[in-house]
Amino acid sequence: MATATQKRVPPLTDWLVYRGRFVNVIFLLQSGEQEYLIRIHEGAIESIQSGPFVMPRWTFRLSADAVAWQKHFDSTPTPGYHDLMAMIKFKHLRLEGDQHMFMSNLLYFKELVQSLAEVVQ
Repeated sequence: MATATQKRVPPLTDWLVYRGRFVNVIFLLQSGEQEYLIRIHEGAIESIQSGPFVMPRWTFRLSADAVAWQKHFDSTPTPGYHDLMAMIKFKHLRLEGDQHMFMSNLLYFKELVQSLAEVVQ
C-alpha cells in the first residue's frame, strides 16, 4: 500500500502571501491519477502531500488530466487552457466541493496554481 509523501513547497512572492492572508484551507489538486493535498495557512503553503490518499479531508478539489495541466502551464497556453475559469468552462478542469473559498479568493488561487507548476508536472 502506497502512502502520502511530502513534496517540496515552492517559494511564493510576498505579494501573493499578502493577497491570501485570509485563506486557511486544505484543497486537493489532481493531475490525472496523481493527487496533491495542499494545506494553506494565512496565504502561505504549509505543506504539500503527494497521494494516493484514503478518504482525504479537503474543502475543494481541482482535477484535470495531466495533458490539460501541461497545456495550462505552457509558456503560451492555448485558448481554453489559459485560465482556471476557462478550463472549468470548457470542461478541462473540474471544481468540486465547497467553492466559496476558491471563488472568494479567485485571483489568489489562479496565481497559486501557476506557482505549483513544477510540483504538478
